[in-house]
Amino acid sequence: MGVSTLPQHSLYIHGVGHFHPDTVIDNRFLEDLDIGTSDSWIIERVGIHTRRSVLPADYIRDTRNADPRAADEASEYTNAECGAHAARLALKRAGITAEQIGMIVAGGCSPQHSIPAEACIIGDELGITAPCFDLTSACSSFATDLHVLMNMYPEALPEYILVVNVENTTRTVNYNDRNTAVLWGDGAAAAVVSKKHQGPIVARQGFMHSDPSGWDKVVIPAGGHFRQNGPAVQGFAIRKTGECLKELGESLGTEDYWFIGHQANLLMLQSVASRAGVAPERHLYNVDRYGNCGAAGAPGVLSQNWERFRSGERIAIAVVGSGLTWSALALEVRADLPPDEGTHGHNT
Repeated sequence: MGVSTLPQHSLYIHGVGHFHPDTVIDNRFLEDLDIGTSDSWIIERVGIHTRRSVLPADYIRDTRNADPRAADEASEYTNAECGAHAARLALKRAGITAEQIGMIVAGGCSPQHSIPAEACIIGDELGITAPCFDLTSACSSFATDLHVLMNMYPEALPEYILVVNVENTTRTVNYNDRNTAVLWGDGAAAAVVSKKHQGPIVARQGFMHSDPSGWDKVVIPAGGHFRQNGPAVQGFAIRKTGECLKELGESLGTEDYWFIGHQANLLMLQSVASRAGVAPERHLYNVDRYGNCGAAGAPGVLSQNWERFRSGERIAIAVVGSGLTWSALALEVRADLPPDEGTHGHNT
């Protein structure tokens, strides 16, 4: 596909991918930890049945992840390995090779290293030599990453860019705390994007906002456990996700759009969808099966539903995160997406 002249703020998505590790943490497992929770307690509050972890189940059971610094060594996957799995699916769907990637951007809540940038480690895992850097706004990183790229001059960018969001946040979870143990799952998502080549999905609008006064509401301290002010964060998530959908407004061009929100918990998402008038059949989510996968959650849902989208449809992605931050994308499907072969399995 040749280079074409595109509107300044258009960014084309050529392919997306996702990956989830093997260990399944179901509600029965959490019940057996004897931390004051149960399947019914979890379902009634967050609507999550299962989640995945890079940590072995026996390690969680035996240690409760009391020392998050030991979790890296116990992990069955590195962040780079998870990101590379998602990226390979995105590349396959885009119909390009790793050698054609001219830049890697990564972002999320739980990088494994303070330095170097996680994008560099993922690049090495994929055998890519290109500019690599992290651009992170916690759980809202995917929409923020694309928003920033949308507003860069095409001349400043390579032919194809790989955006990767890896979230193995269970390494930071205190499994003696029922309020956080029930929420988090691990996963990775990736997208191949371009401002120079048209693709099957185009991002028509993107934006990002922050309220720094709320930075302490959701925190992962260096070497420590995840913590949050649950009630305050839930209210923020519902309110700001709804505002995102309103701000996307005309860019969606229809009330019959697909809605993908931040996969924090199912009850929050259902509240937003109901308030925004989104029909249940147009609300896409996976939090009930994979838990809160942070910045990888919304793009992971986009990837898992890749074959579903048809030409002319619109997709609203609205995500919130620590900071406090919120961002959104209005996507337009420009071509029917063909079915994949060989991309389904334990990681879907």
